[in-house]
Amino acid sequence: MIELIELTKKFGSKVAVDRLSLHVRRGELIAFLGPNGAGKTTTIKIICGLLRPTAGTVRIGGHDVTGNGRDVRGLLGYVPDQPYLYEKLTGREFLQFVIDMYGTDPNAGSRRMAELIELFEMQSYVDTLTESYSHGMKQRLAFSAALVRDPQVLVVDEPMVGLDPKSARLVKDLLRGRASAGAAVFMSTHTLEVAEQLADTIAIVDRGRLVSCGTLDQLRSNLGMEGPLEQLFLQITSPLNEA
Repeated sequence: MIELIELTKKFGSKVAVDRLSLHVRRGELIAFLGPNGAGKTTTIKIICGLLRPTAGTVRIGGHDVTGNGRDVRGLLGYVPDQPYLYEKLTGREFLQFVIDMYGTDPNAGSRRMAELIELFEMQSYVDTLTESYSHGMKQRLAFSAALVRDPQVLVVDEPMVGLDPKSARLVKDLLRGRASAGAAVFMSTHTLEVAEQLADTIAIVDRGRLVSCGTLDQLRSNLGMEGPLEQLFLQITSPLNEA
């Protein structure tokens, strides 16, 4: 569902993403990991059509992101690391705005909105202006906005930031559930325990390049070492491993 083919992004002389190729299938949850400045958020913004690549191709459901933005947007749900909301709308009005903007069937959209308001326990504040929301409340609404159209592809950047333990558990179950239902889930996170718990595939980037990709067992086998993902990650991204 997500295909990155020799993806490259430059900002002047700086190469943020360097010939990155990756494939995320239906029903797969991939954890996209890397140190700060590795190119993770840049890659996500290109996948979501917010940045244009310098070279290479991104396809979502077979559609080229650069040339078929409308088709891609119909398939894609995106949760950024910092929720972007319209502060003078209530949470309910914001969800309705998303439903209307994407031309979702009104009845289906209303049912889905009600389900998500209950799921994320937003009843007590969904009819107040979002300018009064805490970060965790905004994050719940951002997830609801991404899911209200029941997307086939879900892209999330740092999904656990600002969430209390109960909400974090809900999001973990939700991400795993989306993949089990057949969606392709692309998750960037610094929380390695979450990646270890949830991911089918772990892709690690460093300095814009894909340096390791596989299941946790495959990463252990490639390194010839056991241990948690944190230990493997530190070994893979160590400066001592540079060519």
